[in-house]
Amino acid sequence: LFFLSLDLKLGKKVNEGKTKEVYELPDIPGCVLMQSKDQITAGNAARKDRMEGKAAISNTTTSCVFQLLQEAGIKTAFVRKQSDTAFIATHCEMIPIEWVCRRIATGSFLKRNPGVKEGYKFYPPKIEMFYKDDANNDPQWSEEQLIEAKFCFAGLSIGRTEVDIMARSTQAIFEILEKSWQPQNCTLVDLKIEFGVNILTKEIVLADVIDNDSWRLWPSGDRSQQKDKQSYRDLKEVTPEALQMVKRNFEWVAERVELLLKTKSQGRVVVLMGSPSDLSHCEKIKKACATFGIPCELRVTSAHKGPDETLRIKAEYEGDGIPTVFVAVAGRSNGLGPVMSGNTAYPVVNCPPLSADWGTQDVWSSLRLPSGLGCPTTLSPEGAAQFAAQIFGLNNHFVWAKLRSNMLNTWISLKQADKKLRECTL
Repeated sequence: LFFLSLDLKLGKKVNEGKTKEVYELPDIPGCVLMQSKDQITAGNAARKDRMEGKAAISNTTTSCVFQLLQEAGIKTAFVRKQSDTAFIATHCEMIPIEWVCRRIATGSFLKRNPGVKEGYKFYPPKIEMFYKDDANNDPQWSEEQLIEAKFCFAGLSIGRTEVDIMARSTQAIFEILEKSWQPQNCTLVDLKIEFGVNILTKEIVLADVIDNDSWRLWPSGDRSQQKDKQSYRDLKEVTPEALQMVKRNFEWVAERVELLLKTKSQGRVVVLMGSPSDLSHCEKIKKACATFGIPCELRVTSAHKGPDETLRIKAEYEGDGIPTVFVAVAGRSNGLGPVMSGNTAYPVVNCPPLSADWGTQDVWSSLRLPSGLGCPTTLSPEGAAQFAAQIFGLNNHFVWAKLRSNMLNTWISLKQADKKLRECTL
């Protein structure tokens, strides 16, 4: 046994791949240490070289990518970065399938599909899977083969439900990373990922690593500027100068991947309530905004009783340059939303707190508006926050990632509920 930074005791080696080693952690049950190596390989290690500093570059890239996905709401095995060259992950039994998601046809896809030109775009992105078998060069598999293999990992049988969950997750993960690279003017061409079954929770999670060996990245969508491992695969001859060029590409990616965790774009929701009696309704909007990482302010103003003050408050938020979505919360006759909508170019959404006795009559003041007004109405406070998030998500990849992840997780929970119900019935 030896010790890592922070006196982390290492147990036995669980696994060793071409570019990393996996160790048990006796002091952290259910977790392992993923230790990267200074090694770069291509063609199932037919080509193999030592690249000084690659372990640290790969570890930085993986840690940033997993942190981004985890904050978005994707279930991953990542726990935390432990040192320059290692991170801690939950212990998973790995499912021996490489899932590949492609937006643009290139590489092996063209060899397997003669007649398709490089640059062909897939809408939605195309998903393929490959069985991990070095001896047979990782053959492509179909969903049917995977289901018929009747795999069982950490007590979880891999059937139709699990295959569907992995396929859906692969697309969502690709789309989140694709969107995150766009502000860097970088095209994510394709992505390779793996899943494992968490040995404690028995759930499928994104596992292994996502580093510069896992994707193709083309700055400005230009293949000749590629920054990924393809630049190593394409070398006619591996000279020290050529390896330096490859390393510079890897460093370029590691620097920019840290920028994926930042966003220049800011925005806020301002909830205007006609009366303080609507506070509990408004607090729900604020709480839902927080789940998307959107700041939310609450104000009290009545367009009927103090129209000048309502417009003064509106001008305050228009004047500081921060993109704003207004949510109008007014019971009985809603003048607030329509007055705001008629006097600002910013989006306004009505979210009236309807009461059981007069609700059916009151809602018309939010639905039937004078011409020239464009404020939609949602009765759900969470729906109002989501509407605002969808607006901000257009140019904020963090917010978009959370929305995309929510869609995926809702779909997965329905899929699992259906499986559970059918098992009970059978």
